Amino acid sequence: MTLANFLTAKFPEAVEADFDLSSPSRFYNRELSWLGFNWRVLEEAENLRVPLLERLRFLSISATNLDEFYTVRVAGLRELAHAGNMTPALDGLTPVEQLALINADARDLMMRQQSTFNALKAELAQEKIHILSRTDLIEGDAEFLENVFLNNVFPVLSPLAVDPAHPFPFIPNTGFALALQLERTADKRSMRALLPVPHQIDRFIALPTVDGDRFLPLEELLLLHIHRLFPGYKVKGDCAFRVLRDSDLEVEEEAEDLVREFEVALKRRRRGEVVRMKMTAGAPDGLRDMIMHELHVDESEVVIVDGMLGMADLKQLVLDSRPDLLWSPYTPRVPERVQDHGGDMFKSIKQKDMLLHHPYETFDMVVRFLKQAAADPNVVAIKQTLYRTSKNSPIVEALCEAAEDGKSVTALVELKARFDEAANIRQSRRLERAGAHVVYGFTTLKTHAKISTVVRREGDQLVTYTHYGTGNYHPITAKIYTDLSFFTCDAALGRDATKVFNYLSGYVQPDGLENLTIAPMGLKQRLIEMIDLEIEHARAGRPAAIWAKMNSLIEEDVMNALYRASQAGVKISLVVRGICGIRPGIKGLSENIRVKSIVGRFLEHSRIVCFGNGGGLPGKEARVFFSSADWMGRNLNRRVETLVEAKNPTVKAQIVDQIMSANMADIAQSWIMGPNGKFTRVAVPEDKFAFSCHKFFMENPSLSGRGSAGATGVVQLTHTED
Repeated sequence: MTLANFLTAKFPEAVEADFDLSSPSRFYNRELSWLGFNWRVLEEAENLRVPLLERLRFLSISATNLDEFYTVRVAGLRELAHAGNMTPALDGLTPVEQLALINADARDLMMRQQSTFNALKAELAQEKIHILSRTDLIEGDAEFLENVFLNNVFPVLSPLAVDPAHPFPFIPNTGFALALQLERTADKRSMRALLPVPHQIDRFIALPTVDGDRFLPLEELLLLHIHRLFPGYKVKGDCAFRVLRDSDLEVEEEAEDLVREFEVALKRRRRGEVVRMKMTAGAPDGLRDMIMHELHVDESEVVIVDGMLGMADLKQLVLDSRPDLLWSPYTPRVPERVQDHGGDMFKSIKQKDMLLHHPYETFDMVVRFLKQAAADPNVVAIKQTLYRTSKNSPIVEALCEAAEDGKSVTALVELKARFDEAANIRQSRRLERAGAHVVYGFTTLKTHAKISTVVRREGDQLVTYTHYGTGNYHPITAKIYTDLSFFTCDAALGRDATKVFNYLSGYVQPDGLENLTIAPMGLKQRLIEMIDLEIEHARAGRPAAIWAKMNSLIEEDVMNALYRASQAGVKISLVVRGICGIRPGIKGLSENIRVKSIVGRFLEHSRIVCFGNGGGLPGKEARVFFSSADWMGRNLNRRVETLVEAKNPTVKAQIVDQIMSANMADIAQSWIMGPNGKFTRVAVPEDKFAFSCHKFFMENPSLSGRGSAGATGVVQLTHTED
């Protein structure tokens, strides 16, 4: 696939289907598609165009992703299969059939992770970063490590004998332990023991510098000092194992105290059933059988690894001290318009609507918006949704400050944000102590919308300033996630936001939304209506096109609408980072659909959809929307989400002619999806220039953030070769 293919109407030649076009086979399996995404992440760890330590980071991310996939998605399928549930997925596969395909592909992925790690380990050694075993130590290391062990590790350890008087201990989710077959030297009596590896201590111990950086894994340190933990015994056999447990949450719909119910549910999650166990190769048979029996796992749930367990911990070795092996530093821009107004967010927004593209424009503008609101005596009220945010959140700090200053502050805290439930409980209690009104939305719906409103007294009237986002109010992830932040003081959008907050706090469905569409009431229908309008344009002989960008596409009704549009001649170009259930390029079904995925320095996270509206794309007639929602069943049917239409001409141009055009043009970090659901990296010769949308955005300011310099035209997609 060349650049021209994605910037013109030259779609790849379609293939004949080997299935009935109306059968479930027209969709690609969700779980296998997710695994395909994680393969793409892993392959970035093998991409020689990526700096070495960033490649190590990609390997760590792929391991973390796979852990979460097993603890949530595979855990759910496993439960269905054990219950004998034969209900097929959208693509027709039963839970048992899906598990078989998942396990085969995931095992290949885990083996590839090991080979990738071995290759990276060798490259790191060439750069004088050494990951050692206890047999690689040199003179002087023993004394240093003994001091580390006795002072920093030994007090935290809990060596455990395993016998009738000492039952097998509980190993928590992602728990890592050494299993030992010991023999007492005095009488040759055998004993089995476990040594949980404490997660409170760094996985890698930094050794004194000799010639570069040297690290010893914590488990190697423990094995080196077993004699101090079990004096009088010698090791006859050992292995390491790591468990993943079912981490999905079940909450009673009628829970009277939602916070208390979630605290109980979090404890249940900790004790979920084991869904996968990794064990190092070479374990004595008796030790292996004992662990499997005690953890209630069978052969299909055990992965034998000849290498390293817990690769997620490799992120600890991404060293700030080696900038030569990292991405070159990048400082996000402060929008020129904000600078022109001396940093005053309200004056900047008052001038006209402003769309910021994170992380290229700094997320600090969102924080500044709320901090200025908290300190401004003219601000009377703030309302804010919180789905995920950072531990010491400046957003929460600003809301607390505003509440303590007597302003009316309402915070919608979503307790059901997976793996952030405990953090959100802590944030809600902090807000309540400061005097904010904290609401938790619905027990049956997640609130995933990203909205903030500030009501400010200006003269004799109240003006509502509103922020709509595609990403979370999380200053840390905002440095690596690409998202949109839209600031406006448009009265209609302010009224719409207020109605949504009233819906969240009072359960009263919003009536008469003016420029906003929300899920689960109308968002999916709006998307399908817009797709159908493009079908009408195509049938009338007018240019018809759809560009859309999202993280996941798996909702059946929307996919069927896209198939109908393709059959009618609508040209559909999709940028889907992760899961995609559409099969592009099939004659009679999807010959006018093309799908790409971008995986690179930044994590694509913004959700955008553009409709040609009779003028094609890119074009002045286009209707342009941004959203908090992916096109998934959960987002469109079981979450509160937003879809905002961009009507300001500069904002529209920024989205269509800058953001989406650059995404379509990218070849440096793009993968193309085939009719079989598999993605293929765009081939770029080593000596050839490859356009990167991430690099383009880093070098070119967003149109609507321009200040006195003006936004007189669209930044062209030209790039100077490095």
